[in-house]
Amino acid sequence: MSKRDYYEVLGVSRDADENTIKKAYRRLAMKYHPDRNAGDVKSEEMFKEAKEAYEVLTDANKRAAYDQFGHAGVNASAAGGGGAQGFSDAFSDIFGDIFGTRSGRSSMHRGSDLRYNLEISLEQAAHGAETKIRIPTMEQCETCHGDGAKPGTSPKTCSTCNGHGQVRMQQGFFSIQQTCPKCQGSGKIITHPCPTCHGVGRVKQQKTLTVKIPVGVDDGDRIRISGEGEAGLNGGPPGDLYVVIHLSAHPVFRREGDHLHCEIPISFTVAALGGEIEVPTLEGHAKIKVPAETQTGKVFRLRGKGIKGVRSHDKGDLLCHVIVETPVKLTARQKELLEELEAISLKDGPRHSPRAKSWMDKAREFFSE
Repeated sequence: MSKRDYYEVLGVSRDADENTIKKAYRRLAMKYHPDRNAGDVKSEEMFKEAKEAYEVLTDANKRAAYDQFGHAGVNASAAGGGGAQGFSDAFSDIFGDIFGTRSGRSSMHRGSDLRYNLEISLEQAAHGAETKIRIPTMEQCETCHGDGAKPGTSPKTCSTCNGHGQVRMQQGFFSIQQTCPKCQGSGKIITHPCPTCHGVGRVKQQKTLTVKIPVGVDDGDRIRISGEGEAGLNGGPPGDLYVVIHLSAHPVFRREGDHLHCEIPISFTVAALGGEIEVPTLEGHAKIKVPAETQTGKVFRLRGKGIKGVRSHDKGDLLCHVIVETPVKLTARQKELLEELEAISLKDGPRHSPRAKSWMDKAREFFSE
């Protein structure tokens, strides 16, 4: 009797990935296993058929041969088999997914992600920039191309686990897999280590990267650079690099979201009589008209003079906080004029200092109570 198509047996499409094939096999293995269907010859045959299909389609080489030549392209006797071992394989896959154990053919490990703290100026954050960074990382060894073996030699299959990277311990109905103590889960033994990396397959290096700082990044933002982390093990993919942004303190501005804040000192006479002052912005200078009788703490808002954040559509504002500056190092003539001003102010009453009068009234009320 001719064999059914392996994809049809498992109920998967021809472009199904390994994870989908595993799930389909587990479902069929649990349904047709002989222990669940004692004496049912048909279920036993269905189980054997599913196991054969699973072992061919999860082996990259066998699957390629099967896709090209059909059943004639694979060794049915090697793919075949049956019995309780196949059922335990299904459970082993489940436990492997939970506890992180891996078979020899999937012993590759993704490289670790790296973090780099990058300090930038407020101007770089506002306008965007490019900068170079130098980071220590584990790169694939160029001498052995990552397999850890001396040039001219190659790793050998571990005799303890037969290349699976795990050894199996049977405990009643279940079988538990553990990492092979001889090859440490790689499935391979390196008898002649590479002289450069000493069999590790990776070497520590310093590499220089160009980082593009997007417009509007803020303190604590992360820039992900895919594939620039540490190299993977046993042919695994590299990790990613995360550049964490830190804004250095600015001598003039303080950032708050998309808004900027700055303190603007003005003279006593400008605050009293009014005038026009020049204030700095990230694009240059701007002018502010200060009305007469301006007090310390007055805030002037310049719209659109802040920062356009990464996730914003418009720029924030620049908020200028006025500080009335008390004159220092006065000359004799300046002191004389200020004393004359004080005498006139006292003569005219409290109308020149409404805030002081209000404060004094509240103080008297408080003490009288």
